[in-house]
Amino acid sequence: AYNIHVNGVLHCRVRYSQLLGLHEQLRKEYGANVVPAFPPKKIFTLTPAEVEQRREQLEKYMQAVRQDPTLGGSETFNSFLRKAQQETQQIPTEEVVLEVLLSNGQKVKVTILTSDQTEDVLEAVASKLDLPDDLVGYFSLFLVRETKDGALSFVRKLQEFELPYVSVTSLHNSEFRIILRKSYWDSSYDDDVMEHRVGLNLLYAQTVSDIEHGWILVNKEQHRQLKSLQEKVSKKEFIRLAQTLKYYGYLKFDPCITDFPEKGCHVVVSAGNNELNFQVRLPNEQIKEGSFKVTRMRCWRVTSSVPMSNGPSGSSPGKSEVKLELAFEYLMSKDRLQWVTITSPQAIMLSICLQSMVDELMVKKSGGSIRKMFRRRVNGALRRSDSQQAVKSPPLLDSPDASREPMAKLSSKLTSVSLRGISHSSSGNDVGANDFHGNYAFEGIGDEDL
Repeated sequence: AYNIHVNGVLHCRVRYSQLLGLHEQLRKEYGANVVPAFPPKKIFTLTPAEVEQRREQLEKYMQAVRQDPTLGGSETFNSFLRKAQQETQQIPTEEVVLEVLLSNGQKVKVTILTSDQTEDVLEAVASKLDLPDDLVGYFSLFLVRETKDGALSFVRKLQEFELPYVSVTSLHNSEFRIILRKSYWDSSYDDDVMEHRVGLNLLYAQTVSDIEHGWILVNKEQHRQLKSLQEKVSKKEFIRLAQTLKYYGYLKFDPCITDFPEKGCHVVVSAGNNELNFQVRLPNEQIKEGSFKVTRMRCWRVTSSVPMSNGPSGSSPGKSEVKLELAFEYLMSKDRLQWVTITSPQAIMLSICLQSMVDELMVKKSGGSIRKMFRRRVNGALRRSDSQQAVKSPPLLDSPDASREPMAKLSSKLTSVSLRGISHSSSGNDVGANDFHGNYAFEGIGDEDL
């Protein structure tokens, strides 16, 4: 059997014959010219070298299928991964109660089947909360880890090829929870969500929580204004004021390590406003802050490596943890591209954030509406896993060789996005930026240089 890892976690074990069955089904549905070539059958027992060669070929095959918008978003492919996940974890189909957290710590209990996919569980939570159908797609379920002090560390966004109940219970650790949060980046979409009482309450709870956790920067005067609006229960006005604050709508990651501007710097990365924001502690203890816009990233990749057994560096003692890195190639100036690397257990989640920012930009650029992008239901029936919102993260079969990892090529995707139009789209979020050294990474670069 082959182990399939998705988003850095063992998803399922599958045999060659099962993958061949999937291949034949895809060919029948989509035609031989669309589906990539499949590693051939062998009559005799495979030698160890041939086993490794086949594993490599199967890995490439699975990545090629996942990265194809038609095949990767197909119900055939996603249901294959869900079924394999359930079989591998040996969890029978039965009715269970799943607990989903809201940002304010409130718990929503939903009765679901263990075999319910992510969209089904999201629908069940929305229905329990009375969130209207056309707002469901503005929210997503995230797998989080609760730290000792009650803070939440984001592991990943739950995808259409997994079963949330199986994903969370197979980790056998009560620190892992599922939380409901908004899943868009552009704060202008808040208006749609605030039209409805439940949407407004969810957004308000998330904003209050982000301020309490220090994710959104607030000075004394703003804090006083927010407190007064909270006392008056003016939720809309509270959110409107919060929208003007620095890091509103950003997702903040745990402290980690970067090689920018020099190797071994400690950094706190936040994702939002179509950028990755770095607050770097330099070796001389000076804190500097700057942002990397997704529109200037040429490509990015996630790589994983297992540390040597003589004491893993940078991981908790006694555990041989997989080391994850996100590296992106960035246009520093007109003719200068540079690789920037972040070493963090949350590298997968960072990659998912980058991908969803790009997807949102593409939808806006093409004049599509976000409601349409997120629409889950067609004529009242739940549409299965063929939504346009393609946060593709290819499955990896066990691979010790980091150089084989896939790369998300951005240049082709972003040719239709005008860099100038986006770079300054919401500079209103930079109120309070004078507390930091601004964008030190790109001093003196104007849009005309790009």
